[in-house]
Amino acid sequence: MESLAIAFSGPSNSGKTTLIVKVAQILKQKYKLAIVKHDPSDKAVFDKEGKDSWKFSQTGAEVVVASPTRTTLLSQQPKEIDEIIKLLGEFDILLVEGLKTLPLPRISVFRNKLDESYFEVSNALAIDESIDLKDYTLPSHLEILDLNDAQMIVEWILKNAKKIDKAQC
Repeated sequence: MESLAIAFSGPSNSGKTTLIVKVAQILKQKYKLAIVKHDPSDKAVFDKEGKDSWKFSQTGAEVVVASPTRTTLLSQQPKEIDEIIKLLGEFDILLVEGLKTLPLPRISVFRNKLDESYFEVSNALAIDESIDLKDYTLPSHLEILDLNDAQMIVEWILKNAKKIDKAQC
């Protein structure tokens, strides 16, 4: 079964997470979504100290917490994106925050100034009025999207997202 995948990049505090949430709110009306967030600094915390699941994960074991409404995997091992996709199960659209090396169509998000180092891995830039494009020389392949127009970005995603065959993952 084929699904669609798209990635988002940008510097810290550029609005990536906010944009992904807005896009997800629109897409979830018609599609089953999955979201993967890259944590390059390894600073995210998912379990509370002292709770049973925290105690189990402190052993170094792979821990799964199963409840009537969710399943949570607390893994002590890094996973490749193909492994993560298999774990996610069924979805129509995958939104990835980060992981600049993944070969996915990519929207880079900026406020206040552009970071030209993102240009070569980006297909589109989502910017707001704080950026004056006259201050930059943009490669011709980059499309410009309005960071504050989530519907425009959803339309771009549906047109440009990469088809992924989950059976091949």
